[in-house]
Amino acid sequence: MNYSTLKKSVALSLVALTGVASLAVAQDAPATTSAVKVFGGRGQYRTWSIGVHGGVLMPVVAIGGTNDFNKWDANLGYGLNIRKQLGHSFGLELNGTRGKLSGTNEGISNPAVKDFETELQYAVDLRGVVNVGSIDFLRRENSVGFFLTAGAGYMAYAPKITTQTGVIDWKGKAVGPADDRHDAKDYVKGFYIPVGAGVKFKVSERVNFNLGYTMNFVDADNLDGVYAKGQTKDKFSYGYAGLEFSLGSSAKPSLEWTNPLATMYDELKDPTLRQEVEALKNRVSAVEKSVEDLKKDTDGDGVADQFDKCPGTPAGTAVDGSGCPLPKPQVDSTATSNVTGFEKIGFDFNSSVLKTESYPTLDKLSSVLRENGGKVTVNGYASSEGTAAYNLKLSKDRANSVKTYLVNSGVNASQVATKGNGEANPIASNDTEEGRIQNRRVETARN
Repeated sequence: MNYSTLKKSVALSLVALTGVASLAVAQDAPATTSAVKVFGGRGQYRTWSIGVHGGVLMPVVAIGGTNDFNKWDANLGYGLNIRKQLGHSFGLELNGTRGKLSGTNEGISNPAVKDFETELQYAVDLRGVVNVGSIDFLRRENSVGFFLTAGAGYMAYAPKITTQTGVIDWKGKAVGPADDRHDAKDYVKGFYIPVGAGVKFKVSERVNFNLGYTMNFVDADNLDGVYAKGQTKDKFSYGYAGLEFSLGSSAKPSLEWTNPLATMYDELKDPTLRQEVEALKNRVSAVEKSVEDLKKDTDGDGVADQFDKCPGTPAGTAVDGSGCPLPKPQVDSTATSNVTGFEKIGFDFNSSVLKTESYPTLDKLSSVLRENGGKVTVNGYASSEGTAAYNLKLSKDRANSVKTYLVNSGVNASQVATKGNGEANPIASNDTEEGRIQNRRVETARN
């Protein structure tokens, strides 16, 4: 096939493919994206596609390199591809190509090999396809995208060369450098690496029109039938145009044209989601109001209204856990003039924690101080176990525990002074446990 015939064949093929694409545009309805969620998975998209392509096969690549012939021909190539889109920017494609490669040593005087023609029975590869530029931050939908490809493949071919003495056709007697020459085959087989790039156009929701170029690096030096240089490898390229058809439900969008930013925006602006958010805000507001109602204390006595059995108590009134005023203690004249006569406050061994049995005594003392004023000194003591320094600190802690209780009950802190006396002034013998229990105490005295 000469170059003129090739151009006509490719042109007719593209016209036919474009006609099919136009028909698909007329009959295809846009896919809906309303149900698509950011983390909804691939199941909400169309991810499979098939394609056909045709173009020009050449025994050279765009990046140059050595060649065994000084002139190459452009021949028709064609093939199929199946692609699985794994994400909006990456997919795996199984690609197959057939065609012919040829070239000549034109203008060379008496070349050993005049020309070659290689039948490419098949070249099948699995390649990764990376979509670049498929996300446009300024556009919701894209109709043009660029892609890069790379992978690995396996091919079968049969070179035919013309020498000064005749024609050598490898088909039916193909052998390679490592082949057993007594076991000829129809085709030489080997591996190759395809690397390419291209641009795709979104013709419709289901149809893409692709233009691409792939360089194929063969793991052999016999693609053109000539072992010209021992360490070089042959190569060929394929420039093509093709149509790709997306498979699956029309209700789903195609994953390769998805813009994740637009999907995220749509999900955030989803009226249903906004309604759910507003409903949640209302529920939170209701809970907050309920909490505030639980905390409400109208009379300020420290007991919430819903637990207050005696609402409206005057400010400053001492109340119990139900919000009712505590009974006023009967204090005689001697008690108001001299705060003495209260029971001693006892403590456990090595402890400054008040016992619950001491609360009535402390409540009585608190009532006297709040109603009659005056000041007291709280004296703390300890038994003789331990060092004198430790017992002095322990006695101070016991005195401070009593002061803290009195202040929390409403007594002004300035009315209470504390003093730690350590082991001094025992009121019983420290030689017995009974005596030591009595010495672990606090006493109060009016200033």
